[in-house]
Amino acid sequence: MLIGQQVTVIGAGIGGLSVALALAMRGAQVRVLEQARQISEVGAGVQIGPNGMAVLRALGLDAALAARSVRARSVRLLDYRKAAPVLRLDLANLRPDQPYLFVHRADLIDVLADAARAMGVEIALGQTVASVEPIGDRVRLGLLDGTVLEPSVVIAADGVNSVARPALGDVPTAAFTGQVAWRATVPMGAQQDPDVRVFMGPGRHLVAYPLRDGRLMNLVAVQERHDWAAEGWQVRDDPANMQAAFAGFAPEARALLAQVTDVHLWGLFRHPVAEHWHRGRLALLGDAVHPTLPFLAQGACMALEDAWVLADSLSQGSDITSGFSAFQARRRARCVRIVASAGFNARAYHLSWPPLRLAAHSALRLGGWLAPSAPLRRFDWLYGCDVTAG
Repeated sequence: MLIGQQVTVIGAGIGGLSVALALAMRGAQVRVLEQARQISEVGAGVQIGPNGMAVLRALGLDAALAARSVRARSVRLLDYRKAAPVLRLDLANLRPDQPYLFVHRADLIDVLADAARAMGVEIALGQTVASVEPIGDRVRLGLLDGTVLEPSVVIAADGVNSVARPALGDVPTAAFTGQVAWRATVPMGAQQDPDVRVFMGPGRHLVAYPLRDGRLMNLVAVQERHDWAAEGWQVRDDPANMQAAFAGFAPEARALLAQVTDVHLWGLFRHPVAEHWHRGRLALLGDAVHPTLPFLAQGACMALEDAWVLADSLSQGSDITSGFSAFQARRRARCVRIVASAGFNARAYHLSWPPLRLAAHSALRLGGWLAPSAPLRRFDWLYGCDVTAG
């Protein structure tokens, strides 16, 4: 059904470029509208687990991305004061065909964009979509410059503040979690070990992992606080604010934070997964319908999974509407589970009452000693899912 079908995608992020490529591989003629005037070095680190790599492998991009990434060895949970080990998840226990990568978002975007263009996808930059309205067998797009387009099929991958989401009905109000996060990268003088380090403290935690050749460190620092902050990582902040919030952390954590000269702050909000993902000949994917908190490192992987399943559902459907319906039916329950699991991790990292934190960390240490592979097996449902095999 997709051969020769014209499809317009809103947004040239991970989800938008992935679905554009997946559709083009099935014969569709795809145009991507991106509001930025250039695809540039923006963002920071993302983690691509085995479930996301399964999609990239099916797209033929696993080797290209691996060449620009760091293959993860482990996730290390540490106590905040002395960096004492609490639990180690040995990612080497994953099958050889299940790599777990640390990648700079800009590098992933480059790989996807190059592959999409090679498949004939048109990426139109500087195209800001201001309004989206399904009308019969068309979707009316109003651009910021006054241009009106009426493509026959539209897929919106335009993020948490999606301009297309209101076209599906009421948009529930997002709830501020009482948490904010800082994001930064810092250059390192020597190659760093390929591990995720999570320093867990009362009401806050710090995540650090290497990017590119291991000489760039990605930092995400999360703090519980009452002061509201805007959603979206484009807001700059003073590095001193982040450093002060983590002043009581271990010397190695403070040493990383001390190197930060440029940092962005964003408020973390809880969004319900959308009840409806499509209307007429319009469908949404990724953060536009299921924004997730960053505590399970699955935002990019969910977008990749969505992209593959949407293209596959359209290729198998008898018409566009049935394809969109199949897409939502195949994806929604899994996305609900991932979003809920990410919310739980935040509470587990931030235990404030010392006796409770001591008991919880002791239990994790004992469990990791008695059954080293058990903690990772808890994520079989997540990492073991290959949406390309269905």
